[in-house]
Amino acid sequence: MGFDTRAALRRCGSALLALMTSTGLLATDAASADGTPAKELFGARALPTAAAPTSYGFYSKGCLAGGIAIPTDGPTWQAMRLSRNRRWGHPEMIALIERFSHDAAEKIGWPGLLLGDISQPRGGPMLSGHASHQIGLDADIWLTPMPQKTLSYEERESISATSMLDKSKFLTIDRSVWTPSHARLIMLAASYPEVERVFVNPAIKKKLCDTWRGDRAALGKVRPIYGHDYHFHIRIKCPAGSQGCKDQAAVPAGDGCDKSLAWWFTEAPWAKPKKKPGEKPPKPRFAKLADLPKACALVLNGPAPASEQQATFGTAYHAPAAIPAAATSIEAVIGAAAETPFAEIPVPLPRPALQ
Repeated sequence: MGFDTRAALRRCGSALLALMTSTGLLATDAASADGTPAKELFGARALPTAAAPTSYGFYSKGCLAGGIAIPTDGPTWQAMRLSRNRRWGHPEMIALIERFSHDAAEKIGWPGLLLGDISQPRGGPMLSGHASHQIGLDADIWLTPMPQKTLSYEERESISATSMLDKSKFLTIDRSVWTPSHARLIMLAASYPEVERVFVNPAIKKKLCDTWRGDRAALGKVRPIYGHDYHFHIRIKCPAGSQGCKDQAAVPAGDGCDKSLAWWFTEAPWAKPKKKPGEKPPKPRFAKLADLPKACALVLNGPAPASEQQATFGTAYHAPAAIPAAATSIEAVIGAAAETPFAEIPVPLPRPALQ
């Protein structure tokens, strides 16, 4: 049976509407008023909001309504670090990962994807590890090929991804681990029209600039950034209809193998910030709920589906319709279910048992 958002809302009844109206949820959420960091609020939600899928805000400042989970296992992927509960995303992001994993196996012979963090069930700031990944449109893919066995829960928590860098040299690829298949995998990810950027370590970007002999049209989407030597990061554009979603500026023209890449191989990106004598480091300021788009209060406090499996991508999932742009009431903001199934893939498996 599909996930019926209208039914979920009816179960909440008029009491939910009255409560949200009387407490002025959009502006005066109690958790926001007491100064609780938004990362603690969103990190505590185990399930998504039963809502039409919509990304609100920017990749590093927003939230996700109607998120869905990718199954822990598919024919061409396995999700890692399940304890983090970060395999949720906008349906378009999850569908892209599923398609990318099949294409990687069929077109370049990649054994399968190991999936890192995507987003939390309701997006928002994470308790650790990322500034972005807040609106369900970012996903990390390990550069380690998937093994030919189903990993246990414990293995998914303990196995480390493989760095592509030679640790004995500055920003240099380790020739003993890097292969042409790694290059083909990254360039395949960048080839999809909906992909806005693919973030990699500067050394990986330089390797691609120096060695890629295929079509270089998508190479400009591959952007150098700190870290990202163990995995690469796919970012897609705001989906159609997500009018509260803010796209990143378009990438500059060209393949990116220019002065902007050369800068990463200077001292400037790695220099420690200068401090005045006796200057104390500033106290970290964590974003509060009030710092996020107003709709994020509704996303945070909205009703959840009955179970994780009801909100997992697969044969039982049906995407709700987009949230109306001029929505003002809770019914309008949460949206309604539509009968549009995504690609049929195996029924989602339960999380592997701890062994």
